[in-house]
Amino acid sequence: MTLSMKASRLALVVLCGVALAACSSIQPVPYSGISSSSVLTANTKDDSGRIPYSYSTPVDWSKYNRIIIDPVTAYRGPDQQFGDMDEKDKATLVSYMQTQFTEKLKTRFLVTSNASANTLRVKLTLTGAATSTPVLSTFSRFDLGGGPYNAVQTARGKEGLFTGSVIYAVEIYDAPNDRLLSAFITKQYPSPWNIGATMGSLAASKAGIEKGADALVAQLK
Repeated sequence: MTLSMKASRLALVVLCGVALAACSSIQPVPYSGISSSSVLTANTKDDSGRIPYSYSTPVDWSKYNRIIIDPVTAYRGPDQQFGDMDEKDKATLVSYMQTQFTEKLKTRFLVTSNASANTLRVKLTLTGAATSTPVLSTFSRFDLGGGPYNAVQTARGKEGLFTGSVIYAVEIYDAPNDRLLSAFITKQYPSPWNIGATMGSLAASKAGIEKGADALVAQLK
């Protein structure tokens, strides 16, 4: 098969992907098996769609200077959204979440295991993920069919074609009394023009985790 024929086939697949993209994106739910599920409500203040469900109380985050980071877990409830992702990939993402969130939160808090005064406890649960489609994910950034679509998605802050993502729950407690202060479900993914995040099936999911960790640190300042 010639290179031009291969390119034509890829372009056809991309065009089909554009047609299906609007209805194929995974939408998070208020997962029934997480502790804060009963208090999560639709987040009407979020236009981006990245945090569709949330719960919050008035909190002065600046008074907290220590944090306990629970071990990240993969959600096993019937409403999990991993699709056909294998256990090895789930474990890879769980480990990456633990590392990234710990490293980023260390820039704001002293990480500890003691529930003393002025200490937060954060619980992270990976509830879903999607892998990128090798070759097509990168090709669609430059193809005449996928390029314009990805440009529009970039402007809207939405997902690119054939690109992976992660969905997870964040629950933040006052550590000494175990009172829930804030909780939310979030879906994270890289910008469609982040070409590096198209290289490898889990690259986009990992980029989403990095973005989510940065966003949490910003929230808790």
